[in-house]
Formats: sequence, structure tokens, C-alpha cells
Amino acid sequence: MQDTEAEKKEIKRRFQLWIRPSTLELADTLYKKENCDSKSEFIEKAVLFYAGYLSAEDNKTYLPNIVTSTLKSIVAESDHRQNRMIFKMAVELAVMMNVVAANNNIDPVSLERLRGECVKEVKRLNGAFSFDDAVSWQNGWEENE
Repeated sequence: MQDTEAEKKEIKRRFQLWIRPSTLELADTLYKKENCDSKSEFIEKAVLFYAGYLSAEDNKTYLPNIVTSTLKSIVAESDHRQNRMIFKMAVELAVMMNVVAANNNIDPVSLERLRGECVKEVKRLNGAFSFDDAVSWQNGWEENE
């Protein structure tokens, strides 16, 4: 944590601290792990942290509204981007289906059977169906080949 200019100019004062031995042992154990130069620095950081926690408790109606508002805007922007991409993909898929339909004479019964088989295959592959999978499937190749 970087000291601000005001903190650098402020003179530290010494005062008596009554503390349980177990709490002092905890400070002895942790102050070096927290990159503090002394137990005093560690205790000061702990007091400031706790003061911030208490301040947040006083403003508990403000903080959740900010967090909720921020999360809603993030989710909305993400939804907007995903919806735009899905729309673009749907347009390209519609173009491809029309090209295939224009060049192939497929009867309605065969189309319905194919749709059912495709549903099974996509479920089996957990939605990860690729063009390579379609080529292999249409040519009757085994998965292990």
C-alpha cells in the first residue's frame, strides 16, 4: 500500500495498547507475510481495514445499489453483443440453407427424418457438431478412422 502525501506528513504518535497475547502472536506471525515492516504497521493497516468495513456497513444501502447497477449494465452489454452475433449467424445460416435447398431436391419425409437424426447426433456430441462431423457422418465413416 502506497502512503499518500497527507499520510507522509502526518506524525505518528505512540500510545499504550492493551492486547491479548494470542492476538499479539497472530500479529507476530502475519505482519511479515503482509509485507509490513513492523507489527505497528500491521496493526495500523488492520485498524484502517476494519474502519473501511464499518463505513461500508453504514452505507449498506448505497453499496449494493452501485454493485447491482454495475452488474446489470455489464450483463446487458454482454447480452447485446451475443444477440448481435447470433443474429448475424442466423442470417448466414439462412443463406446457406437456401443455397442447399435450391440445389437439392429433398422430399419432406427425408427432411424430417434427417432433422431427427441431426437432433440425436448434436445431443450425442453435446452441441459440438462440426462440418467435419457432417462429412464423416454422410460418408458413413467411423469415428475411429
